[in-house]
Order: sequence, then structure tokens, then C-alpha cells
Amino acid sequence: MSDAKDKGRAVPVDKGRAVPAGRVARFLRFGSLAGGIAARAAVSGAGQMVRGERVNAAGLLLTPGNIGRITDELARLRGAAMKMGQLISMDTGDFLPPELSGIMARLRADAQPMPPAQLKRVLERAWGKGWLSKFAAFEVRPLAAASIGQVHRARTKDGRELAVKVQYPGVRESIDSDVDNVATLMRFSGLVPAGLAVGPLLEEAKRQLHEEADYVREGAYLARFGELLGDDAGFAVPGFYGELSTADVLAMEFVPGRAVEAMVDAPQEVRDRIMTQLVGLVLRELFEFRLMQTDPNFANYRYDEAGQRLVLLDFGATRELPAAFVEGYRELLRAGLSGDRAGARGAAVAVGLFAAEMPEAQQERVIDMFEMSMAPMRGPALLDFAGAKLGQGLKEEGMKIAADRDFWHVPPADTLFVQRKLGGLFLLGARLRARVDVPGLLERWV
Repeated sequence: MSDAKDKGRAVPVDKGRAVPAGRVARFLRFGSLAGGIAARAAVSGAGQMVRGERVNAAGLLLTPGNIGRITDELARLRGAAMKMGQLISMDTGDFLPPELSGIMARLRADAQPMPPAQLKRVLERAWGKGWLSKFAAFEVRPLAAASIGQVHRARTKDGRELAVKVQYPGVRESIDSDVDNVATLMRFSGLVPAGLAVGPLLEEAKRQLHEEADYVREGAYLARFGELLGDDAGFAVPGFYGELSTADVLAMEFVPGRAVEAMVDAPQEVRDRIMTQLVGLVLRELFEFRLMQTDPNFANYRYDEAGQRLVLLDFGATRELPAAFVEGYRELLRAGLSGDRAGARGAAVAVGLFAAEMPEAQQERVIDMFEMSMAPMRGPALLDFAGAKLGQGLKEEGMKIAADRDFWHVPPADTLFVQRKLGGLFLLGARLRARVDVPGLLERWV
């Protein structure tokens, strides 16, 4: 859609769907959804009994229709509700029914935007009435709409091209209740397999979501990464405009680029260069900066073909890493590269991959998985992300371990998020079919 103000005239856009802002309104949406699921399950169950069929409670709740309704409602609520749906889809998809995995994947796509009237109210609270006068142009149709907010393109009167991230109303205030409501809904509706221990993760999920909804914090990390990578021509970090940023609005430089996963058809050398840059960056984040953007979402990277550089976006999930934790990871990788199994076990305990009191047989299974992941990185050969077949092997072994209820262990938050970032990086490398000299990149740090 064209600019919302060009020559002082607003341009109409699609209506979008309003975000329920109040906690009561959001609670009622959850209650209505849960009640509807229960009612439909009761009717279906009664019909099965009349026909003399055996009643399957899980099957009554986990129907394609109910899954679709839950997905639609999480997408409508946005905020922590949608974010939790995304995390469940991405992080536990291997343990969910295939019907659920497919439908929940919709939550990883863009959400519907706020209607223009709701957007206007949010910006008036942030910038005051008459805010349009600050701009030569402001596009009402967002470039992207996701779980926490949506992004608009704008141009200031002095010619600066901006990307303006606007937070959905009520997101910060509803995080704790949304996380609790989603967890309850998932358990009630059968979307989470029986016995899956999500409880210990809820408090950490709340903390992370509060950080992601803190645009003042994100603006500070955006500026900090701009300084850290300012001398690296391989990356572009948008400039931060603090004078236009508030708790609900984050203003930054607009940097053009293609979605990084769209580079799948680029020449091999381009794909290899992209992944080499990203692997090198995550190693610098871990060992040099001790500061990592831990969200592995592919949408956080774009590629500027003209400048042959990666554009880095979204620093809401940035995490500072303690020195002792970083040294523990250094020892873990060092042991993995040298094939030192005993050293790997000690380092794995130090970073919290498993507890020291865990039975030896279970420890061995974790070390077996670690050995599987490190084997392709020993020696001079390039790591072929697509050909390594690591993903399938690790997935199968991980599912076997997860099936052992006595084995389950929740790592410390730092370990959890670093592992999630590394896993996301591997998935992107496989998507791009990239080949990278990972041993050479690791040698500098370990």
C-alpha cells in the first residue's frame, strides 16, 4: 500500500484485525475458545457413544477443526499468546502430531496487522497528536506483522528512510497471563503430549518475552551491535533513532535486502559466503562479545545483494553471557574437536547440558549426540550442511531420549537459548545447502 501521508492525504489500507488489548478481554477470548472446544468434544463424544464406538478423549479434542480454531485465536491475540504458539511449533514440533505441526506452522508467518484506527491510537500515545507532521511519508500498510509488533516504512522530512516497529497495545501487560493461559489451553486441548514438562520453562518464557517487549532495551542493543560490527563490511546493522523511539515504538534506519531464505537459489559461492558470515558471527557473539542475539528466526536476517552484506534485524532476544559460561562452551567445543569424550562430559556438566547426578547411561546418550554433531567438524573438509545428514540423526536420537520420562532435564537458560540459536543456524545452513569451513572458523576460538 502506498504512503499514509503524501501531500497531506491519507491513503486507505486493508482493515486488519484489532488486537484485544485488555487482560480481561484476552482472558475472555481464551475462556470462550476453551469452552467451545469442550462443547464440540462433548457433542462428538456423545455421538460416538450412541453409535457404540469407543470414545477417544484425545481424538475428540485434537481435531483439525479445533487445532485450526486455536491457531486462529493465537494469531488474533498476537503478543505472548502467538509467540508461545510459535515456540511450541518450532521447538517441540518433532513430538507433536503431524496435523498440529502443519497448522501451527502458520503462526511462524506474518500475523494480520492492526487496523489503521488502532495503529493511529498507538502512535498518538507514543508521539502525540499531529505526529504525521513529522514525516514526509508514512506507510500505513506494514512491511511485516509478527507476534509482538508490526513494522512500517517511513520517510522523514529531511529525507531519512526509516523502519518503524510499533508494538501491539497491551502486549507487555498481558505477557504473564497469556503464557499461563496458553499453557493451560495446550494441556487442556491435548496439544501438548501427556507428560511433556513445559512447566519449568514458563517462567523463563515470561522473562524473555518481557525483554522482547522492552523496546528501550532493544534500542540499546541495536545501537550496541551497530558499534560492535561497525568495522565489518559483511554486516549491516540499522542505525538507531532514539529521538523517535519510545517504550512502544522503535525507530531505525531502513536497510533494503532480500529474505535470507530466499537466497536458496543463489549461486553456491553466495550461499556459502552467507553461512560463513553467520557462523563467524555467532562465534564472535559467544567468545568475543559475550553478547548473543538468541532468536533463530530466519526473518531476523536479510541479504543486501548490492553490498554483499547481511542485514541484522530484531535484537529483542539479546542475551549477555557470563564469562564462566563462555569458557565452559570453549572447553566443550575443544573436547569435541579433539575427540576427548571425558573432557566433553565434564564440560557438558559445567554448562548444564545434563546434571552430574544423572545416571551414567543417560550421560553417555547425550555425549553420543554431541559426538555425532562434532564428527563432521574434525579435519580440513568443509561442512556440507545439507549433506551432513546430522539433522535427521540428531532428531531421531533426540526423540528416543525424550521418550524416556526419567531422562528429562531442563538446562539453564543461557544454555537453552545458545543451543536454540545454534540449532536454528544449522537449519538455515541446511536450507541454503551451504558448505562452510567450520573447523577453520572454530580454530581461532578454541
